[in-house]
Amino acid sequence: MIEVYIDGASAGNPGPSGAGIFIKGNGKAEKYSIPLGNMSNHEAEYHAFIKALEICLEKGYSKSVVSFRTDSQLVSNAVEKEFVKNKLYLPLFEKALSLSKQFDLFFMKWIPSIENKTADELARLAIRKNNLE
Repeated sequence: MIEVYIDGASAGNPGPSGAGIFIKGNGKAEKYSIPLGNMSNHEAEYHAFIKALEICLEKGYSKSVVSFRTDSQLVSNAVEKEFVKNKLYLPLFEKALSLSKQFDLFFMKWIPSIENKTADELARLAIRKNNLE
């Protein structure tokens, strides 16, 4: 099984944002810290999820059991119910849902922030990278 921990963060709302992605499985661990530019925290959470889905698809993980873990109840609930309340996030949600359908076995699980520390640290690092690019 592949476990994918994701987090989006913003310094300000909106403000400089970043995505943190921590993937473990198959005996290895991968870390990604991706600057996202200026956006809200909720947008950053969705972008982190989309980036993680794209990375997993590029690496051929779609044939494995892939469990995504997030501390964002907004993203977790939207994926679980296949419904988004705020229409502002509809395009991001639809893209994420479309990507998730490409996995043979896809799971999304909400976890408390304390269990998502690595992804959170990577997201915060990505915020600082915005100023370097």
